[in-house]
Amino acid sequence: MADIKYYDVILKPVITEKSMSGMSEKKYVFLVHPEANKSQIKEAVEKMFEGTKVAKVNTMNHDGKNKRRGMVVGKTAKTKKAIVQLTEDSKEIEIFSGL
Repeated sequence: MADIKYYDVILKPVITEKSMSGMSEKKYVFLVHPEANKSQIKEAVEKMFEGTKVAKVNTMNHDGKNKRRGMVVGKTAKTKKAIVQLTEDSKEIEIFSGL
């Protein structure tokens, strides 16, 4: 397993209708590094966004899709999604506030 720093864990936020509806319950969805575990994700969110406290983290692994172009067959990259639940007294995450 690679040595992953906290700033390499979170790749980008996921902006969908379902993830936006979860924001009212302080649930935020991020694409994360495929080798990151739940404790690394929790640490990364608390360090990157000041004033946040993570209650729990749920993760999902998605395998790459099979793609074909002519005779060439390949796969897209694997991805990992994390749903981060913040505590009630935690600050909200700033990047989602204008959406």
